[in-house]
Amino acid sequence: MPRLDRPLRGLLAVALVVAALAGTGAAVPGERVLVVEDADTGERLATVPVEEGTTVNLSYTHSVEKTPVHDIYTVRGTTLDNTKMRFKSYGWGLPAREDVRRAGGYFVFDPNRSYEEFYVKAGRVAGHRLTVGDRRIDLVALSNASSVRIAVERRSALATAISKL
Repeated sequence: MPRLDRPLRGLLAVALVVAALAGTGAAVPGERVLVVEDADTGERLATVPVEEGTTVNLSYTHSVEKTPVHDIYTVRGTTLDNTKMRFKSYGWGLPAREDVRRAGGYFVFDPNRSYEEFYVKAGRVAGHRLTVGDRRIDLVALSNASSVRIAVERRSALATAISKL
């Protein structure tokens, strides 16, 4: 078997170290991101870094009542806990048989539901928008008024580093 000369051995050693670090980086958990994907194609439309306890607010105008609705979620691990729903008036699809209270001019409902993912049909009349922490996302413009999948995913340290390049 032929011997490798010193520079080639050094280069091979560096390549092995880089490959090992990349493998480790791919396996090590990095950060969590909220992902908005096209529901039909799976194309990623937006990714937003989130932390434990980040608030995610899905806001829209009720199509019949023409009043604001806010579905408020809290990030818990890779789950979205639906912690509150606020709406100005009752209409189709809103919780008529639940324990609802009044606060600040809104009806407020604490649904206590959790989702690994949920889907939204972004509508031009409803004007669906998502607020993640302090970032606002116009779901109608982002998806061209199509259905989107919303979920929280963990990204490896390697994927996190690559996304920051």
